Amino acid sequence: MVKRLYPLLTPEVISRRVAELGGAISCAYAGKELLIVGVLKGSFMFVADLVRALTIPAQIDFVRLSSYGAGDVPGEISFTQNLDLSPKGKHLLVVEDIVDTGHSMERLLNALQDMGAESVKLCALIDKEERRAANVTVDFFGFRLAKGFVVGYGLDFAEDYRCLPGVFELSKKRSSQS
Repeated sequence: MVKRLYPLLTPEVISRRVAELGGAISCAYAGKELLIVGVLKGSFMFVADLVRALTIPAQIDFVRLSSYGAGDVPGEISFTQNLDLSPKGKHLLVVEDIVDTGHSMERLLNALQDMGAESVKLCALIDKEERRAANVTVDFFGFRLAKGFVVGYGLDFAEDYRCLPGVFELSKKRSSQS
């Protein structure tokens, strides 16, 4: 099997949309104590660009999650890296690379709310709303995609492709030299 990359989002398109998101988030959180919570590893590029697009002060922290489940069945979420900063009384904006079924995000958002956050909202570079199985709303999204396995701009396949500056659909095609 040969893997092929099909361009979906250029760096220029991503940059323009991230700037728009930065403006919208800045307006929504003006005068509030904002804590940006990036979900590692996939969101690292998006978080870096997004916080540079903000016009308001914000603190930044990261979490890393692990889901213990069988195959595609969601399990319990555990933090393999927890927040260093206290969310108590702050407005949290969770920044994720991609949200599809929403199971992990639902558990994360609930856990952060239980830690005493004033509010918890979700921002995702890519929202696969059609695949949503959990009760999760992406409050700020970069792009909505219906299908396809995407890589680049922090998104990976087996830890590869994260460093690509754009977003690509990764497709497996049969090699003609089998």
